[in-house]
Amino acid sequence: MTKFCKQAILPLVLLSFCSPTLALAGDITDQIKQTTDKILAIVQDPALKGPEKDAERQKQMKQTVDERFDWAAMARSAIGKNWQGLSEAQRTEFTGLFSELVEKNYMSKVESYSGEKIQYKGDKVDGTFGVADVVIVTLRGTDIPVSYRVQKKGAAWLVYDVNIEGVSLVNNYRSQIGAIINSSSYDALIARLKAKIAAGPAEKAEKKAGAATEQRPAKDAQ
Repeated sequence: MTKFCKQAILPLVLLSFCSPTLALAGDITDQIKQTTDKILAIVQDPALKGPEKDAERQKQMKQTVDERFDWAAMARSAIGKNWQGLSEAQRTEFTGLFSELVEKNYMSKVESYSGEKIQYKGDKVDGTFGVADVVIVTLRGTDIPVSYRVQKKGAAWLVYDVNIEGVSLVNNYRSQIGAIINSSSYDALIARLKAKIAAGPAEKAEKKAGAATEQRPAKDAQ
């Protein structure tokens, strides 16, 4: 788990609900797949390749991600009990910065996609809540399970948490955010978020370097 974020996004591990209804090819899986396919189409579009197209490509990706993620719910859960002590202005500020950080990490992760296999394992529904399972098979043949926890709003299933290899993205943020606020202040948290967002391009470069390494045969693979 990296500090201040387990960078999520494409796969899933099953989370259980009480008396769930099994749906091997249900509506949740369909909607998650539609979003994933749309994002990968943007990443692989020849017309959006090259540094000069970065802004437009990222704009289209952001619009697609925003349609599937419930940022308000994720931000409120990530900051936990501290939410009650925030003013409306602070809630808006935190939600905006939190969503920007997670989104940038998500898009950076997706942009390093190099043909890894994405397996959709099905979903479970319990009323207006559900979970969809996905497994990403890396180029080395390693399975990475990811679980999308969703809530139905209207006709859409919106993601409010992502569980990667058994670790909740929201819980991971909550523990780190709480530690910062408890040891310092809300203002210190905001400063940290802004610093992380500003450092995005450097982290993106590191991910690309890592992706290149992943594609080369390694003696210690597996």
